Amino acid sequence: MTAEVAPLSGSRCQAPRCMSRAGRADAKAGSSSGAMARGSARRARVPGSGVPGSRVGGRGAQGPRLGPEARVPARAEYRLPGAHPRAPGAWLPSGARTRPARLAGVGVAGEGAESPGPTGSCLVPEAGPSSAVAPARGAGPPDARRPLPAAWQHPFLNVFRHFRVDEWKRSAKQGDVAVVTDKTLKGAVYRIRGSVSAANYIQLPKNSTQSLGLTGRYLYVLFRPLPNKHFVIHLDVSTEDNQVIRVSFSNLFKEFKSTATRLQFPFVLEARTPQRDLVGLVPHGARWTFLQLDLQDILLVYLNRRYGHLKSVRLCASLLVRNLYTSDLCFEPAISGAPWAKLPVTPMPREMAFPVPKGESWHDRYVHVRFPSDSLKVPSKPMEKSGSPPEAVLLGPGPHPLPCPVASSKPVRFSVSPVVQTPSPTASSQAPLAPRPFPEVSLSQERSEASNADGPRFHSLEPWARVKASDVHTAAAGTHVLTHESTEVPVAFEDAGSCKRFLPDPILRLKGVIGFGGHSTRQALWTPDGTAVVYPCHAVIVVLLVDTGEQRFFLGHTDKVSALALDGSGSLLASAQARTPSVIRLWDFQTGRCLCVFQSPVHVVCSLSFSDSGALLCGVGKDRHGRTMVVAWGTGQVGLGGEVVVLAKAHTDFDVQAFRVTFFDETRMASCGQGSVRLWRLRGRALRSCPVDLGEHHVLQFTDLAFKQARDGCPEPSAAMLFVCSRSGHILEIDCQCMVVRHARRLLPTQTLGGPHPQKQTFSTGPGIAISSLSLSPAMCAVGSADGYLRLWPLDFSSVLLEAEHEGPVSSVCVSPDGLRVLSATSSGHLGFLDTPSRVYHMLARSHTAPVLALATEQRRGQLATVSQDRTVRIWDLATLQQLYDFTSSEEAPCTVTFHPTRPIFFCGFSSGAVRSFSLEAAEVLVEHTCHQGAITGLTATPDGRLLFSSCSRGSLAQYNCADPQWHVLRVAADMVWPDAPASPSTLAVSRDGRLLAFVGPSRHTVTVMGSASLDELLRVDIGTLDLASGRLDSAMAVCFGPAALGHLLVSTSSNRVMVLDAASGRIIRELPGVHPEPCSSLMLSEDARFLLMAAGRAVKVWDYTTQANPGPQVYIGHSEPVQAVTFSPDQQQVLSAGDAIFLWDILATTESDQRFPGPSPACEAGLGTGQLEDAASRASELPRQQVPKPSQASPPRLGICARPPEGGDGTSDTKNSGAPRTTCPASHKAFTPARASRGPHSAKGTSLPPASSEWLRLKAVVGYSGNGRANMVWRPDTGFFAYTCGRLVVVEDLHSGAQQHWPGHPAEISTLALSHSAQVLASASGRSSTTDHCQIRVWDVSGGLCQHLISHHSTTVLALAFSPDDRLLVTLGDHDGRTLALWGTATYDLVSSTRLPEPVHGVAFNPWDAGELACVGQGTVTFWLLQQRGADISLQVHREQVPETVGAGELTSLCYGAPPLLYCGTSSGQVCVWDTRAGRCFLSWEADDGGIGLLLCSSSRLVSGSSTGRLRLWAVGPVSELRCKGSGARSSSVFMERELVLDGAVVSASFDGSVDMGVVGTRAGTLWFISWAEGTSTRLISGHRSKVNEVVFGPGESHCATCGEDGSVRVWALASMELVIQFQVLNQSCLCLAWSPRCCGRPEQQRLAAGYGDGSLRIFSVSRTAMELKMHPHPVALTTVTFSTDGQTVLSGDKDGLVAVSHSRTGMTFRVLSDHQGAAISTICVTRKECEDLGVEGTDLWLAASGDQRVSVWASDWLRNRCELVDWLSFPMPATTETQGHLPPSLAAFCPWDGALLMYVGPGFNKEVIIYDLSQKQVVEKIPLPFFAMSLSLSPGTRLLALGFAECMLRLVDCATGTAQDFAGHNNAVHLCRFTPSARLLFTAACNEILVWEVSGR
Repeated sequence: MTAEVAPLSGSRCQAPRCMSRAGRADAKAGSSSGAMARGSARRARVPGSGVPGSRVGGRGAQGPRLGPEARVPARAEYRLPGAHPRAPGAWLPSGARTRPARLAGVGVAGEGAESPGPTGSCLVPEAGPSSAVAPARGAGPPDARRPLPAAWQHPFLNVFRHFRVDEWKRSAKQGDVAVVTDKTLKGAVYRIRGSVSAANYIQLPKNSTQSLGLTGRYLYVLFRPLPNKHFVIHLDVSTEDNQVIRVSFSNLFKEFKSTATRLQFPFVLEARTPQRDLVGLVPHGARWTFLQLDLQDILLVYLNRRYGHLKSVRLCASLLVRNLYTSDLCFEPAISGAPWAKLPVTPMPREMAFPVPKGESWHDRYVHVRFPSDSLKVPSKPMEKSGSPPEAVLLGPGPHPLPCPVASSKPVRFSVSPVVQTPSPTASSQAPLAPRPFPEVSLSQERSEASNADGPRFHSLEPWARVKASDVHTAAAGTHVLTHESTEVPVAFEDAGSCKRFLPDPILRLKGVIGFGGHSTRQALWTPDGTAVVYPCHAVIVVLLVDTGEQRFFLGHTDKVSALALDGSGSLLASAQARTPSVIRLWDFQTGRCLCVFQSPVHVVCSLSFSDSGALLCGVGKDRHGRTMVVAWGTGQVGLGGEVVVLAKAHTDFDVQAFRVTFFDETRMASCGQGSVRLWRLRGRALRSCPVDLGEHHVLQFTDLAFKQARDGCPEPSAAMLFVCSRSGHILEIDCQCMVVRHARRLLPTQTLGGPHPQKQTFSTGPGIAISSLSLSPAMCAVGSADGYLRLWPLDFSSVLLEAEHEGPVSSVCVSPDGLRVLSATSSGHLGFLDTPSRVYHMLARSHTAPVLALATEQRRGQLATVSQDRTVRIWDLATLQQLYDFTSSEEAPCTVTFHPTRPIFFCGFSSGAVRSFSLEAAEVLVEHTCHQGAITGLTATPDGRLLFSSCSRGSLAQYNCADPQWHVLRVAADMVWPDAPASPSTLAVSRDGRLLAFVGPSRHTVTVMGSASLDELLRVDIGTLDLASGRLDSAMAVCFGPAALGHLLVSTSSNRVMVLDAASGRIIRELPGVHPEPCSSLMLSEDARFLLMAAGRAVKVWDYTTQANPGPQVYIGHSEPVQAVTFSPDQQQVLSAGDAIFLWDILATTESDQRFPGPSPACEAGLGTGQLEDAASRASELPRQQVPKPSQASPPRLGICARPPEGGDGTSDTKNSGAPRTTCPASHKAFTPARASRGPHSAKGTSLPPASSEWLRLKAVVGYSGNGRANMVWRPDTGFFAYTCGRLVVVEDLHSGAQQHWPGHPAEISTLALSHSAQVLASASGRSSTTDHCQIRVWDVSGGLCQHLISHHSTTVLALAFSPDDRLLVTLGDHDGRTLALWGTATYDLVSSTRLPEPVHGVAFNPWDAGELACVGQGTVTFWLLQQRGADISLQVHREQVPETVGAGELTSLCYGAPPLLYCGTSSGQVCVWDTRAGRCFLSWEADDGGIGLLLCSSSRLVSGSSTGRLRLWAVGPVSELRCKGSGARSSSVFMERELVLDGAVVSASFDGSVDMGVVGTRAGTLWFISWAEGTSTRLISGHRSKVNEVVFGPGESHCATCGEDGSVRVWALASMELVIQFQVLNQSCLCLAWSPRCCGRPEQQRLAAGYGDGSLRIFSVSRTAMELKMHPHPVALTTVTFSTDGQTVLSGDKDGLVAVSHSRTGMTFRVLSDHQGAAISTICVTRKECEDLGVEGTDLWLAASGDQRVSVWASDWLRNRCELVDWLSFPMPATTETQGHLPPSLAAFCPWDGALLMYVGPGFNKEVIIYDLSQKQVVEKIPLPFFAMSLSLSPGTRLLALGFAECMLRLVDCATGTAQDFAGHNNAVHLCRFTPSARLLFTAACNEILVWEVSGR
């Protein structure tokens, strides 16, 4: 799509432009095709331009100037926003006046602005024990200081008395709150009750803006919950860094929840009965509770923060409360009074004590809850993570909930949530039934064997844990015995191996994130220095260094980040998360530390904007009523320890899509949205706004805005220009001073008639191109639009400077501060930037657009496969986190994925029940199985790769034989797997030795273990125990095997347990209870059985599996959605988790040598040890490599994953060659794959090859180029000789006239060409055919076009040919199987020398400066050959050099000689290395591409490289010769890229002139391009279909023809020149059939094409208007044939299910469906005008339909009268077997054009023949024998000629008048299509994607 900037009432004009594509995002340079006009400015004329409506740009441009009054005053000192004096007339119109304020300090704006009152006040005591009163922290202005430890709060503080709760002046009550007398306490208490807790409460202090300022560490709450009710206690606690944390306790809560600003604890009350509700209503008999909360430890343990002070308390219904106390002392409630003063405990003050009658125990009457537990030995300060900000703890270990742990009425110390037990009449002294999160510790040091926990982890450095024994109560005979010793009791572990602590803590560290966006893809920013990009990935903020690819993270958000803003200095970052109410975080950008967290009054913040100094932050969003709100915060004191201050708030009824603070005045802002552009100003404490007069543009939907930046030296007021864009394509330039639109421009689609691709045409899809974003620099404007283009314009929009095409709509653009790079993001999850100096687009990040469902890793290549709800399967490189492949599906959703353990193949299961295997080398579908009826839920393979297993949602289990190339299904067992099991990586599990298979089934309550080879059931374990919490039977959720030596099978259950079973006996070995409140869907055990990995909700948990009595897991938070899959990397050094995004974690623990379990692990023995890996890593780190500017990343290859293998068989046929395995080579240089060997025409009896003088056919033209070859195109600029290959033909073409010569003779597809230096001899080589034992090499005389010599020596395909510089020798190189190098003398073309190479070689070249030297490149070596001639004998001396490690992994794939003595070599990994041939060493290398380098060409100072990614690059290598003297110390910084072009496929051939200024390049897509580096253009010379051609049709005037192919294209060609005129392309669909409307359907301009596609759709295209007129969907399955009726008003179409649909061509309505052939695919429909009147039926048309079951039906129809009658029904017999070379011959029929009563039929039968049937006589009248079964059929309208194509690559022409026949060869594949033109002068034949045009001699 190209664009023009058009005047609102003017005309368009076009200008040529230069295009340079970069990956999927195409960078284009040149002038724009479009004229420009201003909407309201004066018109001027540019001298010489001829473009009306333009004005002179540059500094001399005349226009409105901004006066000096609009300048920003110089700021000698800082002022708060709003304190600047308003410049007269700068933003508000001169007549505008502000209304008087109603309240002091509150400004009233025209938009209903509001400003809060004082941001806080200090609530201090009026009187107290001491005069040392400090103001409360966090309640005052930004410079309020932290409250000092006040003496008046010691030793304790009675909160109710101090704040005089009974007066309700400094406290508040709501609802049913009353003072009552309690009989137990014998005093007054407060009763709070009500059905709604939130509406009945006591709150201290009265206002939320005030603060209690209580600094005591402990808070004591004396309360009693009311029976059968719920209660809630809210505490607002402030940290030392001024963050307010809401801590809540309630029996309403079912589980523990934690966010950055909230902690929610369930308060468990237990009745002493066997049946009890762990969480819920308060039971009867609830007692008074002494709740002791350690606020310091709560913050430290659960959030890793320092406690500051208690800000507020809210006690909500329903409960009785006596009082609140704070203190720094830890009181013992059961001890009070003087008698206990000498004991090492602190007795309870009498004021706080509960009354205890004499003779009774305190614990019998009351409950003491201490939280958190003393057993959690926490450090005295927050843990500091090395290299990580303090906020990183949220992604580190953190507490996560347990299934409501229960404790007795003794002091509760070991639970994550406070628990209370109440007495029951039936209570006994037995221990509680529910498991505890931590082991009970008694004086006898007894421990629970199955002690498991899920809580915070803090470890001491001692080899054993120490738990204080003070205040520990033991039950003895029903009495409580109190021990007073304060000694520390060491707790010994059960075995010595468990003494190793779970260190380090944390054990995981986030290394990389794959993903972008989440809430929106509009948030992406440059850092002020332009070296990094900041963007959100769901809940994580990523900072990506664009040059190195390194990532660092801002961690702390618990939901998706909705907005980002960075101040001008790059010191302050603001981020908002999407969850309501929105929370905003301010970060120190340099250190990553979170400075402040505060809650926004806006429920969902959609936009943030900083002022340039960072002192003002503005946010926009919706309030709870859905109204738009703008909030301004003062952030200037945050970095100094102050707080954020709300300066002003304003509501507006206008839509706001974008909001910006100006960079030149911090009190000025602008916003845009639906129908409005408004200018804002902050003055005092009010936000005011005024609209811009938009005039006729007031109805536009504006999307983004940007302020014009002043150039250096220009007056500053010029910056007050605002650019606004809209969805209709408008760009308005607004004068902010006068508040008017100065210029209005519009971006319109246009058709490109010229340019580098003259044949390409585009179509307008609307009146304007929707613009989603724009960004300005002082020199240009970057515009991102919905058509997928990023365009760069000058500020006068005179011509487009550069444009880049993306795969999806561009959602955001941002120009870097230096103006040299433009960041762009798309709605499809792509993020990259365009480097304007080099015109290269760099891809930074790709992302799934929906949650990831499953993942799998591959060990050998280090790859990761992911499956997502966005219907894609993506392959990633684990080392670089870059995407390699992208497989898409539009019809069905992928569910599961797994790699083949040893081959470059992966398997994927789909929702349709299909299981497909994909080749990573060919990027195609290999095999498909459809044995399942439901969606695939599990997929796994044995470690040796011999067996594959799959399960589906209907319970079936399938076993496949992966050792067989066909991947046959071995067994399918029904009702084996739990039918309702969710798709999960842990649904099926195979043991590490491959002998066992485990799964959940046949019911959810059982786990079955089978033998993997026999599928014999070995074990069935019933886990259906009663879950007391839910009252339901337990069910299994996921399974996982441990190492084979352990024999463990791990099962996660719905009751939140993980059971460890003996895989042989089913015995329970151990159990991990309460792993998470939600069932674990994925778990994985490391190969050394050290770590257990779990997906637990939105967290990842890591357990120390080796410790039997471990203290719990480490919890890692960061995902904003549930984690779907977790796994270890193949090297066990990293952890991968997938959910909303893909996280890669480093495992910080080192492998311990003493970590052992019985028996070695086979998996560990096979790989490198840790030391070896570390050594390898260290060696790699010692070799840094200088890089040239990195090229752009190519878009990964795409494949529709619904593509299926070829039809036939059971649907499981292999698309690759079967037989012995072949030596493979990297895909980057695997350019030639020999086609299937076919039997030639000479090998069959009955063939008739005519003499050349009497041939009926003469080959006229060839359409296509063999992109399958390598170096199979030659061009010599000085002589104009141009030759290329197409199948078995050498095509010599005149580039000026287009005339072709064809040199036939090869028996197989030609693989390569070579032209001698004298340009007199051409050598061509082909693959091996079925009729020859050796490959054929032909030597042609260029001048005469005759074959002079025919030589053969290689038994496999010839990969390369090369002539020596003096043309005396010819070298030939065999492929990777043959490995033969042969040398021929060109005098007689006798074999001079031949040698067998030790390894595959990928290229060979002679030294142009020395005819006696040639070089070969291959697997890690360069081989130099020296030719020594002694008389007539020539000997070869070999010298081999290893590729140094600095070049990196990969094979050498290409080579070329440069200036002597340089040799350039390309590698499969994208490197180019330079060798000194004299010294035999490599002295320089650089990264030239990220795909394999398949081609290199060099002149003296310029090098051309072509890669598998389609990039063609021109390098300046002049200084390389000077670097040779520096040796290995040479740096590649002097090598730079001059130009780049991105073509449509991998580069396989190229020829350039001597200066490398222009040349011809061939690609694997079958296209030849003319390259001009001077103009930066690529022009298509030769082009054909990329895949099989399915149909050829002709226009009525025979001036044009049309073809369709499986590549989804419909192409219209000029018949005289075979030039491509029009192309219609439908993505991700195959065009299977085509028809051209007949002449009588209307005028020539009404000619139309009907095309049928694989999805069952039928499209009508207008040839004259080059547009699609109609799309209909008459079939549910793929169409196979289509044709028009004789009048062109009706379309008949057939599908593969045998249905024939009849539809109106104008309306698209299908009015008749014929199902007579149902069950067999319709192969052809033929329509003719009814001429025979003796058929006994009425109608205007006679038509037939032939189907694959050898049936032909003949019909007479009159569609205008809706009549259709059957005339005849023909059935032809077919034997059980048919000779077809793997193809089932089709059933074809056609009416005879010279006799309307005859029809001809060919198809499978007992005999190979053509059957002629007479409709009048109802009988067969003639049979014509054939040598083979026909694959295609065509009848000549003018002459009695019959053309037939065969699978044996042969074409036969039969003269039906004389019965004679002639056979013709030329195709390389089965001739599946042949069509005569209406005049019978030409015959078109097609084989695969090659089209031959034959001229029929006059007969």
